Amino acid sequence: MARSLRPVLILTAVLALFGFGITPSTAATPITVATAIGRQDSSTASVTGYVVGQPTATNTVVRSNYPSDYALALADSASQTSTGSMLYVQIPAAFRASYGLQSNPSLLGKQITVTGTLAAYFTHPGLKDATAFTGGGSSDPGDPPDPGDYYAAAAGKSGAALKSALHTIISSQTKLTYDQAWNALKDTDQDPANSNNVILIYSGRSQSKTTNGGGANDWNREHVWAKSHGDFGTATGPGTDIHHLRPEDVSVNSARGNLDFDNGGTAVAECPGCTADTDSFAPRAAVRGDVARMILYMAVRYDGGDGFANLEPNNSVNNGSAPAIGKLTVLKAWAAADPPDAFEKRRNEVIYTTYQHNRNPFIDHPEWIPSIWP
Repeated sequence: MARSLRPVLILTAVLALFGFGITPSTAATPITVATAIGRQDSSTASVTGYVVGQPTATNTVVRSNYPSDYALALADSASQTSTGSMLYVQIPAAFRASYGLQSNPSLLGKQITVTGTLAAYFTHPGLKDATAFTGGGSSDPGDPPDPGDYYAAAAGKSGAALKSALHTIISSQTKLTYDQAWNALKDTDQDPANSNNVILIYSGRSQSKTTNGGGANDWNREHVWAKSHGDFGTATGPGTDIHHLRPEDVSVNSARGNLDFDNGGTAVAECPGCTADTDSFAPRAAVRGDVARMILYMAVRYDGGDGFANLEPNNSVNNGSAPAIGKLTVLKAWAAADPPDAFEKRRNEVIYTTYQHNRNPFIDHPEWIPSIWP
C-alpha cells in the first residue's frame, strides 16, 4: 500500500514545488444563495443569484438611488424582497466599475455569479473578498412569460414594415379614462419592496399610494410623452395610455414640464440624478432606457389614426406643440445603456394582462429599436 502511494506523493511534491496544487474543486459548481446563507464558514464558493439591490445596513436593501458601488445583494429570485433571503456581496475595487449598482443600475434583476469567501458582511450572511464576477444577462425564471405569438405578424420584418406591423398589433387595446389611470398606476408602478407604495419614475422615491393628488409632495400622473407635443391633453387615447403615464412628484413633474429629453443641464430639486436646462430634461440613469422605450412605443402606437396626431421622435429640442419629441440619438443611446429590468418587464406584463391588453414591443424586443430607427 505504501509503495503504491509513493508515485502520487512524489508527483504532489513536484507540483507543489512549481506552484501547482492538487486541491478539491470547491468553487467549480456554483451554489444557490440559500446554500450560501447557510454556509457562512469562511470557505470559498461561487454563488449564482439575482441582483436585488444594494445593502446599506443589516436589514436595509435599496433598489434605487444607490449611494455607492461597494456592495450588492443577491437572491434566488429577482422578485425577492425579504433581506433574510439575501446574500450581501462586498464588491472589491477592481470590480466596482462593472458590477457596482451606482455605475450599473441596469444590473437590478440580472443573474450573476460571484466567487469569494462566505463570511458575514454588514453583520449579515455575506460573500467577501470576491475574486470573480460573471454574468449579468440571464433572465429570471420568475420573469413574465413570453408573449407567445403576440408578435407573430411582425416576424421577419424590419424597418418601416416592422413599425407598421407593430402598430397594428399594439393598437388593439382597452382604453382607460384619465381617472381610471390613478388606480392602474398604483398597480403597475408598485414598489417591489413595499406594496403600499409606488416608485416615482424620475426621482426614484418610494411613496405611499394614497398620496396621489395635486398638493405639495403628492404624486400625480406624468405624461412621459408630454401631452402638449401633439396637443392630445388628457383625452382617452394617448392622454390616458399608461404605457407612458407614470407616478411622479408634483414639483418634479412641473420641473420637467414639456421639455424634450437630452443630456446636460443642472440638478433638479427632489430628483437625485436628474438634470434640466431651458430646453431639455434628463432623468436619473436607472430609468433613461425606460423613458426611451416609452417614447418609442408612443411613436409606433399613435401614427395619425384614431383622430390623434402622428407622433414621431426627432433629433431636435424645443419642439413645442409639434407632435414630436427629441433627441432621438440620445434616446437610442439611453435605451442601449439601460436595458429592460425586472421592474419594467413586470410593468409591461401587468398592463398587458390586467389593463390595456397591449404591450410595449421595445421592452420585449429591444433589438427592434435600431431596426426601425437606424
